[in-house]
Amino acid sequence: MSSLKRFLHFGLLAASALLLSGCASTYLLDNQVQSFSQLAAMPAPATYRFERSLSQQVDPAQQALEALADPALYKAGFRRDDAAPRYSVQVGARTERRLSPYADPYWGPWGWGGGWGLGFGGRHFGLGLGGPWPNTDSYWFHREVTVLVRELASNRVVYETHAINDGPWLDNRSVLPAMFEAALQGFPNPPQGPRRVDIQVGAAAN
Repeated sequence: MSSLKRFLHFGLLAASALLLSGCASTYLLDNQVQSFSQLAAMPAPATYRFERSLSQQVDPAQQALEALADPALYKAGFRRDDAAPRYSVQVGARTERRLSPYADPYWGPWGWGGGWGLGFGGRHFGLGLGGPWPNTDSYWFHREVTVLVRELASNRVVYETHAINDGPWLDNRSVLPAMFEAALQGFPNPPQGPRRVDIQVGAAAN
């Protein structure tokens, strides 16, 4: 392998590693949460089954949504037991795509992004990559999740909580579990009134 080819080969590897390492970061997902409770203490046993509304019963995505909520319920102290549940839990989520408040009105969804380059000075060989990249500032989402806990013996709702997030994060598989975790923070005695709950989320690889 010539010196030039070897240089380009290792340069491409280094650039690829740099791009991949940028996808492995974490971020804080800020949620506006409000909860309502009629539980004085942690119920025992906190066994539950999922409950579905009529529209959720015919929604093919509902089972996947429940799977995303399951880890947060477990962390809050619930244990799923479809055979002998004490409570039923109904979860819901809504996502709306909106225009980012930081979007550039002149460039729309595309803009000129940076790139990486390799080269020598003077009159020697140089290599660079660049061009129009998606303007990710235009990606903005409003998300809401809801959790309702019903005591089956009395058929009354004993816990209700909501979490709202506005931001550019694209992957529901990462965002929604974190939002359910935020919604259930403080169970069964959450602070009164609206509050902010930040959850650290690992960014999905691109």
